Amino acid sequence: MVDPGLALAVFFGIAFLLAVLAWPRVGVVPRLLRLARQDQRVRLEDALKHLFMCQQSGLMSSLESLAGRLEVSPGQAASLLSRLAEMGLVHMEGDGPTLTPEGAQTAIRIVRTHRLWERYLADRTGVPPVEWHDQAERMEHSMSAEQTDRLESSLGHPSWDPHGDPIPTSDGKIPPVPGIGLLSSDPGRTVEIVHLEDEPREIYDALLDDGLVLGGRLEVVARTERGVRVRSGGRKWTLDPVAARNISVRQLPPGERAEPVRLTLLDVAQDETVRVVEISGACQGTQRRRLLDLGVVRGTEITPELVSAAGDPVAYRIRSALIALRETQASWIAVERIKNHDAAEVA
Repeated sequence: MVDPGLALAVFFGIAFLLAVLAWPRVGVVPRLLRLARQDQRVRLEDALKHLFMCQQSGLMSSLESLAGRLEVSPGQAASLLSRLAEMGLVHMEGDGPTLTPEGAQTAIRIVRTHRLWERYLADRTGVPPVEWHDQAERMEHSMSAEQTDRLESSLGHPSWDPHGDPIPTSDGKIPPVPGIGLLSSDPGRTVEIVHLEDEPREIYDALLDDGLVLGGRLEVVARTERGVRVRSGGRKWTLDPVAARNISVRQLPPGERAEPVRLTLLDVAQDETVRVVEISGACQGTQRRRLLDLGVVRGTEITPELVSAAGDPVAYRIRSALIALRETQASWIAVERIKNHDAAEVA
């Protein structure tokens, strides 16, 4: 004979398990279904963005390029395109998929959110540049148009993201991209960087490691099959064609030169007093604001006084206060040595 207490316990156990699995909105199954739908929506939006970016770059999009960009199989890419066509967002033509006007507007909204979020990360946070793109990739799918408009307003309606890409307006207009490709610049001319492409990330990281920033100057020494030979900051190196293709510049008037070699706090000996010239453009967001709040502005005198056992950080005397700065922070601060007569006048 079945124990009534045991049967009742089994019944409630099964009921509880079914509730955990299938309870509306909070159950395991509804959550998994919701995540699957979100994943599908993200892939559809990523597909639209890929087609739009190809169109903007003058490149032909294809089933293969979409599959490679989204890291899915050609069959999955074909399913995404079919779904977008059913939604009226894509035309399937002989030359490849193209966006309908509705599809283009949806893609522009996604790009607008992405670039505004990158602007926010650059201006309002301490997130390093190498992480801006990945974080914006996630946010572009989760923000509504109203939230994006509020973000734009809080940032002061910026026109460009921190890589130099134009930010679409709320009505879908996109300012023209300035400049020319570095590969098209004339040898013997000095150029100013107006855009650094942030995809693929590996190339972007390498450009940052080379010290390239928006507004930075390069002297174009020569163009060869191996790439573009450039000079800046006292050094000369070659940017291969793949890296150079990710850099847009404007040519400066003949006779202008790249910035001279800059002395930074890293080059200053202990107890030597120097004067601030500028903070590098590579220092942005909260890091830049912190240095400015500490009084690191043009003309401020700084003296390295204490070096930690490991050599990093170093304590600097800044406006009568002793402030510890890491090597990275010190490398952003360009300085000049104080001439003897300046020191005499101070004395």
